[in-house]
Amino acid sequence: MGLKRTDEFRQDAVRIALTSGLTRKQVADDLGVGMSTLNKWITAHPLPGSACLHA
Repeated sequence: MGLKRTDEFRQDAVRIALTSGLTRKQVADDLGVGMSTLNKWITAHPLPGSACLHA
C-alpha cells in the first residue's frame, strides 16, 4: 500500500497543479505521486472559486 498523504499535502498539490503553470504530469512527478492520484485530488478538492478542468 502507498504512503498516506495528509490533507495539507493534498491541498498544496492541488494548488500547485492548478496555479503553477506546470503540467499535471510534472507536478505529479515532482511530488512523487501518480497522475491518477493527483487528478483524483483535484476533482475532490478544487480550489475555492476555480473551475475544475479535467486534462
